[in-house]
Amino acid sequence: MSGTVLAGTFMVAQPVTTEAAANLTPTYEVKFVLDQDVLNANGAPGSALSSTFALPSKPQKIAVEYFDTNSQSLNGEGWNVRLRKKEDKSKYEITYKKRYSVVNGDIDAALTRANQEGFDASDTNYEAEVDWGYGKQTLSLSNDKDVKTSDTGASLPSASKALEMVIDKIPGKLENWKSTKWGKDQLKNSRVYGPVMASKYEGSWNGLDIDVEVWPIRNASGTGTEPVIEISFKADSYSDAASNRQQLMQALQAQGWLVPQDSLKTQLVLDRY
Repeated sequence: MSGTVLAGTFMVAQPVTTEAAANLTPTYEVKFVLDQDVLNANGAPGSALSSTFALPSKPQKIAVEYFDTNSQSLNGEGWNVRLRKKEDKSKYEITYKKRYSVVNGDIDAALTRANQEGFDASDTNYEAEVDWGYGKQTLSLSNDKDVKTSDTGASLPSASKALEMVIDKIPGKLENWKSTKWGKDQLKNSRVYGPVMASKYEGSWNGLDIDVEVWPIRNASGTGTEPVIEISFKADSYSDAASNRQQLMQALQAQGWLVPQDSLKTQLVLDRY
């Protein structure tokens, strides 16, 4: 009997490919620092600034404070933890924010780096925004949490209660940032930086919604406060942000109101409180 050849079907294993998650898509916030001369004797926007940007006479008051260790270990890793209370809201707002520097205007590179560290389009807990100032851009990824309160006005809870809230609401990415429970351990050893009682004026200009904020921040000598004044607007696209930024910058320069530097109000609070 001759040999029989058995026909067989051989399955060849195909390589498994995993498509990388897409980068986050950011919105934009353009911010400029204004000269202190735009304020009147009461520390509110003067008549020229108010009329140019259709600012209301009464601002929204917002109490703001930050949390970090004495050595600012969270800030050193690009994280900021902020608690604020708006006078007309019945909730505390907690924001956990991770920042990435944008080098030479390469926003995509910053988004890719964030993606490599776990922040991609599949994560709906974080909002991506490019903060675009006078000289630099920063990618900010924000996770917002709310805590309801019956407290009225722009008032904050005691330091111990506030710390308890920010620890309780900590998102997983911060909690386990460098190692298991790293973020929670940093917050447990943190203290309050602040508070600052900010005033926000919502106006308009050239069809844009414009915000002017006045932050009275402790001065370097600790003998009083000095105002940090910031004007800003938001945009959904890079092109809208870029064109309106240029127009706003020129308008501010023409009035002599623009301070040619980037806003550092968060860092000032961390450095001076």
